Amino acid sequence: MEYKIPAQTRIGHVHLKVTDLQRALDFYCGILGFELMQKYGDQAAFISAGGYHHHIGLNTWYSRGGQPAPQNTAGLFHTAILYPERKDLAKALQRLIEAKYQLTGAADHGVSEAIYLDDPDKNGVELYWDRPREEWPFDADGQLKMVTEQLDIEGLLALNES
Repeated sequence: MEYKIPAQTRIGHVHLKVTDLQRALDFYCGILGFELMQKYGDQAAFISAGGYHHHIGLNTWYSRGGQPAPQNTAGLFHTAILYPERKDLAKALQRLIEAKYQLTGAADHGVSEAIYLDDPDKNGVELYWDRPREEWPFDADGQLKMVTEQLDIEGLLALNES
């Protein structure tokens, strides 16, 4: 019988190498709104949403003052940050616009809506929310059919007006 990882298994956290710890904190805490949970001098920090010990670790142990990883090499494509509600994603998008932070893309994947950007060290970041499972698209054979279509940015931002 084929082993399957338990359905309750989750990705606990991501730990990123950054070149400038304060610049990374300014982005992840200052713009995205994560909370600083603990800092190890000027070399590492642990941040979270809602008081968890950490969702993201940031460190300069091997990377201080370095360069971003080349795009055409193996490594992390992006860290995906899941928001609980569509209105929370709308608020995050509004904050990015107000900060004049450059986006690299946006998409409606049928199962989710996503905004893409790079952190200051060119680590990819996806901000998204999942549609309720009963709204996910399936084909005639019952197979999940994710897509990449244009995101309704105006409709998303309109949630900030209500």
